[in-house]
Amino acid sequence: MLFKLAWRNLWRNKLRTAIMLGAMVFGLMGVVAMMGFLSGMYGSMIHNAIAWQTSHIQIHNRLYLDDPDIKHTIVELADVEQAVAALPGLKGWSARFVADGMVASARSNRGVRINGVDLDAESKVTPLVDNITQGQWLSEEGRNPVLVSEKTASRLKLRIGSKVVLTFTDANGDVSGAAFRVRGMFKTPSTSFDDGNVFVRRTDLTALAGIGGAHEIAILLDSDEAAMVQAGRLGKALAATDDSAAMARGNRVRDWQQVQPMLASIINQQGLSNAIMLGIFVVAMGFGIVNVMLMSVFERTREFGVLMAVGMQKHRVFLLIMLETTWLGVTGAGLGLLASFSLIGLLQYTGIPLGAMAEGLGAFGVDTLLYPHVSFAEYQMIFFTVVAASLLAALYPARQILRQRPVDAMAEMH
Repeated sequence: MLFKLAWRNLWRNKLRTAIMLGAMVFGLMGVVAMMGFLSGMYGSMIHNAIAWQTSHIQIHNRLYLDDPDIKHTIVELADVEQAVAALPGLKGWSARFVADGMVASARSNRGVRINGVDLDAESKVTPLVDNITQGQWLSEEGRNPVLVSEKTASRLKLRIGSKVVLTFTDANGDVSGAAFRVRGMFKTPSTSFDDGNVFVRRTDLTALAGIGGAHEIAILLDSDEAAMVQAGRLGKALAATDDSAAMARGNRVRDWQQVQPMLASIINQQGLSNAIMLGIFVVAMGFGIVNVMLMSVFERTREFGVLMAVGMQKHRVFLLIMLETTWLGVTGAGLGLLASFSLIGLLQYTGIPLGAMAEGLGAFGVDTLLYPHVSFAEYQMIFFTVVAASLLAALYPARQILRQRPVDAMAEMH
């Protein structure tokens, strides 16, 4: 009976209730849209960082991490590769020979990271093959082919077939280099990656460096969440036998969060950011509900006085007021989340073009077209938070009416 009475009381002033519900709906749509935007942005950053820069797991010589000298290659590379190949959930892995050097054309030059890769293995770890905009992916045919980004090609005035010179310091500490010919150009979501990387065949680079091996093994798994567990498992596997003890001491296994701790730190703040946005909305909504319920309660002061005078217990009057607010919170949260779900669904289909922000966010590896995402758990959290805040906001109006004696309440004139 109280539930039905509370619902009818809520709509005694239809305009006031409709205005409050409208404010809740549009407020929730704004909060959910912003949460979805941030989640989509962070998700894009994670996806692109894993796809283009960190993979899920990386292995390096410990000395190379402190001092990226070309001589600090991975210890016992063959044994490490064997341990990597035995990882469960392995999608692909690539051993890279890396040199920091210069790429120069007839018109300009710039510093780059020269990545010597095994072609088939690299195509399974990074989506370079699918992001070539001009020319072709590297092949075993031809002499010294090189893959450069569109950004580098623009700055050095290059086109397909142009000749460039790659130079770096070899294993003997001497400057080594050779002429390469541009076979293809690529473009990625990360402008910093495009600006600082070129790709050649690993065999070509090791021949120039005068040293074999690899400086980095990038590992791609079936799941992002498995990276930390599998990195720990791989570290234990490398140290499982006495023969690999030196290998375990000399090499370090890191998951993507350890490779890019700043990105991991930013993503870990996502929950706090969402909580702050939701908190601001809830506080504003709470003041609105207090105002609405105070008006509703004070308008019916004599009515409540009569109810208490004829024997209705105060706790039932309190429960009636709380039920009215509960209906308001549930209705507002339900309609708001339904509208928000429709909005997020539409934006997930169309995407959000970043426009002028694309260039700046591209430095962090964010796609130019962003797809917002809000999980079911986040929708649940928002719903229960709004309802709980509504109940808290009703405590003050309910307390105000319960403090009055029935005779005083009946004497009130509104």
